[in-house]
Amino acid sequence: MGQPVRDYLLTLCVTAAVTYLLTGPVRKFAIAIGAMPAIRARDVHREPTPRLGGIAMFGGLCAGLIVADHLFNLNGVFELSNEPRALLSGAALIWLIGVLDDKFELDALIKLGGQMIAAAVMVIQGLTILWLPIPGVGTVALTQWQGTLLTVALVVITINAVNFVDGLDGLAAGMVCIASAAFFLYTYRLWYGYGIEAAAPATLFAAILMGMCLGFLPHNMHPARIFMGDSGSMLIGLVLASGAISVTGQVDPDAMKLFEGSERQATHAMLPVFIPLLLPLTIIAIPAADLILAIVRRTWNGQSPFAADRGHLHHRLLEIGHSHSRSVLIMYFWSALIAFGAVGYSVHSTSLWIVLVIVGLSAVGLILLLMPRFTPRTPYWAESFVPPRYRRRRHDGEGEADGTPGVQHGAEGSQMASPEPERASVSVGVSGVNGATAIGPRSRFTDRDRADSPR
Repeated sequence: MGQPVRDYLLTLCVTAAVTYLLTGPVRKFAIAIGAMPAIRARDVHREPTPRLGGIAMFGGLCAGLIVADHLFNLNGVFELSNEPRALLSGAALIWLIGVLDDKFELDALIKLGGQMIAAAVMVIQGLTILWLPIPGVGTVALTQWQGTLLTVALVVITINAVNFVDGLDGLAAGMVCIASAAFFLYTYRLWYGYGIEAAAPATLFAAILMGMCLGFLPHNMHPARIFMGDSGSMLIGLVLASGAISVTGQVDPDAMKLFEGSERQATHAMLPVFIPLLLPLTIIAIPAADLILAIVRRTWNGQSPFAADRGHLHHRLLEIGHSHSRSVLIMYFWSALIAFGAVGYSVHSTSLWIVLVIVGLSAVGLILLLMPRFTPRTPYWAESFVPPRYRRRRHDGEGEADGTPGVQHGAEGSQMASPEPERASVSVGVSGVNGATAIGPRSRFTDRDRADSPR
């Protein structure tokens, strides 16, 4: 079992390395062709930042598939299944649509049509849902039209859920990376734990998706030097959906031998095992919730469901006082809790301690949400090892009393006296931080009214 793990690790590392190395040249290319839209009212950054990061991510996807095809333990996936080719076809189409949108701002309905066509291309090549395990009923076979409609709907929903959450630096890539890591653990267990060959393509897709996200994150963490754009967000959404579709409905309940009895009893007994498979939105529950809330909010206000606004979950975290980085970390926390909690429950559904851990961590997450302005402080003896924002405030007299020049503590106190303005300035970017040297200094956007397309 160790050799397959090394092959997956090699595939992941190659995908991440290619994505990382391509992102720099892609950024310069995006600047050269002007793929740097002006600031919009819903944006949280204040400087035009190049997009088209999806080009590098697509290069990483291709590199990962090529490497896996030449590895002894993974090339069987390409020989026994057409799903990797189906994924590459659909990914190429959705990636091309995303690149055009990043440069020319395509209409939302055109993008929706492209997403449906990309899903249909994968269905034609065999990447589709064949049947569903229904609790209390058993395995229900789907007709060709039912499987096609369900597959297309799943792809479109997942793509838009990831696209909707792509609003802060590093948010979408990090959340999808967490989801793919949880999904990899689950599908790897199905393949090598139970010998189910149908889970092999999904395991490979999850490993490659982790590499794509990990390779892009160093360039996309706050303050981001490049955005993935729709070419990246729609691409990773499609890959995530493809993994779920690849394994959903192709796992025989009797193959796992968790319950001796009828197929109906087996399906009902192993319901927790199918939680991450039947609903991939369980793994990306945060983006899915954001998607549903956005549609309800916009429809209630008489707007189009595709009309962008500043009402997403990450926008609200910023509004209640969380910093940019802390908002991203909170979203990471909830994504990991839901994803790994669902996978853990599917493995040990009868263990009470798993439920207790999930409940306890949920309470911690709620506390973090309700304490937006809390900043941890370090002991006095460790202050020289941490950034100034984590040091305790001191008066000049206190500094002189402990033998430290009062002027130094006065300077630190002046930095701590107004932590919010400092944090706010970082969240919107500083001229030169986001790579302004590549095209010369950029003007500072100090008035939100200068946004060209308030939405």
